[in-house]
This record gives sequence, structure tokens and C-alpha cells, in this order.
Amino acid sequence: MTTTEQLTGERADLVETLRLHRGFLRQTVAGLTDEQAATRSTVSELCPGGLIKHVTQVEHRWMRFAVGGAEAMNSEPLDWAAQFRMLDGETLAGLLADYDRVAAATDELVATHDLDAVHPLPQAPWFEPGASWTVRRVLLHLIAETAQHAGHADILREAIDGAKTMG
Repeated sequence: MTTTEQLTGERADLVETLRLHRGFLRQTVAGLTDEQAATRSTVSELCPGGLIKHVTQVEHRWMRFAVGGAEAMNSEPLDWAAQFRMLDGETLAGLLADYDRVAAATDELVATHDLDAVHPLPQAPWFEPGASWTVRRVLLHLIAETAQHAGHADILREAIDGAKTMG
């Protein structure tokens, strides 16, 4: 039995809610070819595979923040534009495997880390200057981010082949 299988209360609720929205996102891209996953089906720069890649990177970076603050979050380089598209050689299966790996690490962190631990946010125009977030707040943000991008992916998928996640 893994640590996350023993969760109860708030930790179980947070993990289960995040897993639910990850599942919607995964369901939306199920059955797509690599070519379809890389398709920009609207005027947006977004593609389904790029959304998987973005959500994976966002979750990974926020968990680095949860453990080590803004410095840890920003300690790895990030190509902002490339995270929203599939690059040559990337496959949907590979992106989903990366997502699974990051998700498992996040779930384990939720099971073991102090949810009240707090770190100052990195400086960015979208954060209030001097604001700090708890690990709990970071998890709520990840849930919202994942749910939002699952909706984006659903729109992109419908434009590709008419499939709908919820309908």
C-alpha cells in the first residue's frame, strides 16, 4: 500500500480532486494520434499535447516551490512558448508518461509534506507584491489550473475530431 492510498481527510480530498481533473484532461486526449495531439485546431497557439506538457511543467514547478520556495521553483530553465506545443520527437505517450511521473510525485508530496508550510511567491506581475502561499494554496491553484486546461483541451479536441469529454 502506498502512502497516498492511506490518506484521509483534507489530504485525501486534495489528492482526489486533483486526480479527478487530471483524469478529465487525460480522457480528453485519449485516442489522439501524435499528429492530432500536436494540432492547433483553433486560432490559439494551444494544442492538446502542448496542454499536457504545460500542465506537467506547471505541476512540477509548483511542487518545487512547495518544497523550496521561489528559488527552487525557478532553478530550472523554462521555455515559455515551447511548453505549449509538441516539439519534433515528442510523442503524446511520452508526454503522458512524464505527466504520470510528476503526478505521482505530487501525490506523494501531499501525503507527506506540511500543508501549512509557507513561502513568498516569486516576483511576477500576476502576484501581489510580498504575498506568500501555503502548500495548501499551491494545491488549490494546481486543481484550478488543471481544471481550466482540461476545459481548453476539450474545446481543442472537439475542433479536431468532434469528440467531447463531457457530452
